[in-house]
Amino acid sequence: MKKWISLALLSSSLLLSGCQSAYYGAMEKVGYHKRDIMVDRVQNAKESQEEAQEQFSSALEEMQALLAFDGGDLEDAYNKAKDEYESAQAAADEVTSRIDKVEDVADALFEEWQDEITEISKASLRRNSTNKLNETKRAYSSLVRSMRRAEAKMPPILTAMKDNMLYLKHNLNAQAIGAIKGEFASLQTDISSLINEMNKSIEESNKFIASMEQG
Repeated sequence: MKKWISLALLSSSLLLSGCQSAYYGAMEKVGYHKRDIMVDRVQNAKESQEEAQEQFSSALEEMQALLAFDGGDLEDAYNKAKDEYESAQAAADEVTSRIDKVEDVADALFEEWQDEITEISKASLRRNSTNKLNETKRAYSSLVRSMRRAEAKMPPILTAMKDNMLYLKHNLNAQAIGAIKGEFASLQTDISSLINEMNKSIEESNKFIASMEQG
């Protein structure tokens, strides 16, 4: 059984790789090169981080409103907070997906670039292109590290939110709300740290996009 699962995963991986190669080839035929795709994907990843910032902030606000609950419909306040948590989870998943896509096109671009350098006969042009490739790789590595650092801060926050939501689901009363208030300060600090880390990543993205567009 394990053998069949491994073969299926390998086949899926090869199929995905083939689809990506076909996609890049098709886009190149209409004048849309891997470099252009990479810039667009970095832009998309940046925008997904901006959306995640807003969503995590909204989730924090709804939890704050729930914890400050004083009369009214407690279940309605809980459902609002739960919806915001679920939206934050979806936003986090989108960030990861967008970063993965950046890495995919980067691998394809750098491999193509390196192969094409070997086809340049003039030494000075080959050297200049190699230098530009290495410079771009360094900037890209810094960018992805920054994106992944911000991304890594999301799962612990989502876990804490989920714990609180499940606890409240099972004990939806004022006493239960009081029991999780002590964790709220830590959650506020963690979300603030996440937003700051994402701001750094967004700044890195803007710099990288500018450098790519300048050629």
